[in-house]
Amino acid sequence: MAKEVKIKLKLQIAAGQATPAPPIGPVLAPHGIDLKAFCDQFNEKTKEAQGIITPVVLTVYEDRSFDFVTKTPPVGELIRRELKLKKGSDRPNLNKVGKLTEEQISKIAEVKMPDLNTTDLEKAKEIIKGTARQMGIEY
Repeated sequence: MAKEVKIKLKLQIAAGQATPAPPIGPVLAPHGIDLKAFCDQFNEKTKEAQGIITPVVLTVYEDRSFDFVTKTPPVGELIRRELKLKKGSDRPNLNKVGKLTEEQISKIAEVKMPDLNTTDLEKAKEIIKGTARQMGIEY
């Protein structure tokens, strides 16, 4: 018999850095799950990507058990890391803050591919370019 789902939560947590302190604790505590167990499992699963913002879909069951799935980092995060930027432009159409090469766009598209709604690399690259444009990054 399948467990009954209590709630599904979507969080964004820095890889390898989850703690029961805010902001994670206050979100998860009302659902009665073992915060330390979640943090330990998440940190173990994401230790390779230390510090990269990682989306998580957490399923909490009625018996207070849980499981979770990690997704690939947001495109903006991947672009910022690739170009070593703190943030995108505050005025993307006027102030350009960087330039991506075709090779870098392909690399980001391949990383993001499992979570995109396409299997075509060229379409995935267009999605990456759209985010880059919104961040004030040329390509």
